Amino acid sequence: MDGRAALAGSGRLGAELEAVAERLRRITVRLRSGRLGEGAGVIWSHDGLVLSNAHVVHAEPLVIELWDGRRFDAQLRWRDPRHDLAVIAIRCTGLPAAVPGDATALRSGQLVLALGHPFGLGNALSLGVVHQPPADLGRNRWIRADISLAPGNSGGPLANAAGEVIGLNTLVAGGLGHAIPISVVQRLLQQRGERAA
Repeated sequence: MDGRAALAGSGRLGAELEAVAERLRRITVRLRSGRLGEGAGVIWSHDGLVLSNAHVVHAEPLVIELWDGRRFDAQLRWRDPRHDLAVIAIRCTGLPAAVPGDATALRSGQLVLALGHPFGLGNALSLGVVHQPPADLGRNRWIRADISLAPGNSGGPLANAAGEVIGLNTLVAGGLGHAIPISVVQRLLQQRGERAA
């Protein structure tokens, strides 16, 4: 491949990543819990159902800020500390919503993206690769990725290169980001009678 072809390929890849990043920004919210807590969440349905981590949602009031700057008082629907999942609702319709991907199809080395608000920085994007997919760890285990996460990323999306949400970022351990597989989230939502995305 000559230099011009390499540059053209690089330009296409950059444009594709930029488009995916923009879609993720639109489904990622900033979540404030109480006076000091802050994290991220994922818009799960067009009428205002939002997913985040239970450890992010620890106090009231809950306020959600959308990508366009609109803010809403939020209501906690339920919280599951064991799985570190919280479901929140805002009164808003016509929202962009996450497109769930297949976390069970993940393979080591696949590109993943995370979006959140690390250290208060709004809509920061990180790129990395799958270190260990949940299929290698048994049922209901984490997606482990070699990706930069920090406080403020919790509850935000972990997505594949197509922009499909494959997990919710939860913690960093052993230098790796850990995310709850979206298949686990969907199962918990179904058990609670929540609608699917």
